[in-house]
Amino acid sequence: MTSDRVKVLLVEDSEYDAELALTALSDRCHADQIVVVGDGEDALDYLYFRGNFSDRAPGNPSLIVLDIKMPKVDGLEVLRTIKADAQLKVIPVVMLTSSREERDVIESYRLGSNAYVVKPLVFSEFYEAVKELGVFWLKINEPCPVGG
Repeated sequence: MTSDRVKVLLVEDSEYDAELALTALSDRCHADQIVVVGDGEDALDYLYFRGNFSDRAPGNPSLIVLDIKMPKVDGLEVLRTIKADAQLKVIPVVMLTSSREERDVIESYRLGSNAYVVKPLVFSEFYEAVKELGVFWLKINEPCPVGG
């Protein structure tokens, strides 16, 4: 893997939460290795080289961090699409959401989510939770060598 490869696709509609997550993840990889999009439609456009991302560099992210409640296309629909695609389904997807609704947790895992993390309300706890996600998925976990 080259050092300029995108490691994280962060899909978050809250600018505040995206900035906090970006800061925490930047401890584990360079900021230019993180792509941040604000809704599910842009996430799918990124993954499928469409729209504003039609000329992006080849390759898939090593990790997708995905919110559930978003405009245009929600996170569960994005997850459903990713896990139904042979080329994308090997990418780990972590749901990072404020939803504690049992149906969201169950549906996320049913669709193939690799983890479900409820956003802590306290800044320091949120930062640490995302930082730990970065440590595990980007440093400890061995990614699947195919499909990326």
